[in-house]
Amino acid sequence: MKITCRHTASIVLYVVFTMFLSACTVVGPNYQPPQQKMPPQWNATDEKITPTINLAGSEWWALFHDQLLDDLEAEAIAANYNVKKAEARIREARAQRIIAAATSSLGGAANAGTARRSENSSSNGGTQDLFQIGFDARWELDIFGGVQRATESADASLAATHEDLRDVLVSLQAEVASNYLNLRGSQKRLAATRNTIASQEKTVTLVQGRFLMGLDNELDLLQAKTQLSLTRATLPAIERSIKQAMHQLAILLGQAPASLISRLSTKGQGLKVPGEIPINLPSELLRQRPDIRAAERRLAAATADIGVATADLFPKFSLNGLLGLQSVSLSDLISSGSRYWSIGPTISLSLFDQGKIRAVIEIRNARRDQALAEYEGSVLNALSEVETALVTFSQEQKTLHILEEAVISGEKAVTIANGLYEAGLSDFLNVLQGERALYLSQDQLTVSEQRLHLSLVAIFKALGGGWQNEAKANTVPPAEQRTLPDIQNTPPGINPT
Repeated sequence: MKITCRHTASIVLYVVFTMFLSACTVVGPNYQPPQQKMPPQWNATDEKITPTINLAGSEWWALFHDQLLDDLEAEAIAANYNVKKAEARIREARAQRIIAAATSSLGGAANAGTARRSENSSSNGGTQDLFQIGFDARWELDIFGGVQRATESADASLAATHEDLRDVLVSLQAEVASNYLNLRGSQKRLAATRNTIASQEKTVTLVQGRFLMGLDNELDLLQAKTQLSLTRATLPAIERSIKQAMHQLAILLGQAPASLISRLSTKGQGLKVPGEIPINLPSELLRQRPDIRAAERRLAAATADIGVATADLFPKFSLNGLLGLQSVSLSDLISSGSRYWSIGPTISLSLFDQGKIRAVIEIRNARRDQALAEYEGSVLNALSEVETALVTFSQEQKTLHILEEAVISGEKAVTIANGLYEAGLSDFLNVLQGERALYLSQDQLTVSEQRLHLSLVAIFKALGGGWQNEAKANTVPPAEQRTLPDIQNTPPGINPT
């Protein structure tokens, strides 16, 4: 069949009709980033915590100057099961995005076959063969933007999964650092307790010698032994905390619980706490915290989903085309007289499902409101976490200084008490009290140092962990380059006010 001028005019009419429909407005609300009011500064800052425009380095744990900690962090990022799970979610979201964007693509099908007509359907009263080869295509037009909104939602959801991975990394890095600091703190407590036990054993030996010479009574000896036993009784709990920290670190690194015992039993390098903690302004939380960024992207996805549901209220348009060969004789199948074709638009509209569709729209609106509340809640929670961490760090510094003074005074008191006791100028009770006070102050000092380290980890975790400085604002953190080479550092829609 030849294509005549009339046929050409029909095709042109269909194309013009399609272009006219394509100019229609995309339905549903356009996404407007939330305007979140942020405080101008942190309330808990003091001279030791300096707000600054420049952000800290991405590998914040390097501030402790411990090479083994650096190694453990890198190994955890490479092998942790939660990181692998988050990476798998990103691959899933990417595939979902492809599905959403492909809804309006051109689809087609080819077919070939033979058929036999029955005697009753043939004009000559006999059977008749029919040979056919054809190709049909359908193009669904995204007139009211349903597919566009679905793509927007998929894009935002994909960005949210990227931020979820970053959130997993922030939590993982903080967990590794916290367990390592707990381990080193417990090991330091164990060493100090053993030194105390050795000192108390010498005291027991001294009192026992004086008792045998008749210079002391049995009560002094029993009190010295009791004090030694009480100190020894603290060893199992400290050793248990050491093993627990080792086991947890191994799990975070994707290994069996006991696999790191020999490696972590070595003496640490001595952790350092920086004199000043560089933090940023509260408004920077919106860019630094991956959970806030993920919540904002989910809000954008929920907003786009409203448009997807709204598009179902309107007609759906598609352009259908058919081209093929058909003949009762196989030898004539490819001749010009066997050709047939058709082209034209199709319109479909749900007339009796309007109530259901409007209910779906209401559901999507409610989900958008939930996403907005979740975003606002995540911002307030982040502010609270930072303020709490800053207060904890500041107050623990004060506690540490007081305990340092207590240890110095306690050491002098024990020295004086021992001298007076050996000279017979004081009874043994002063020695016992001095040793007990010194041991408690030394142990509390070690625990305070451990809490100070952990509060520093809490600050970095609350601030969003591995962020970049201004010189690297458009790059991906080194820990994420392996998995996320195509992620933008700051997602759209973050507007602090």
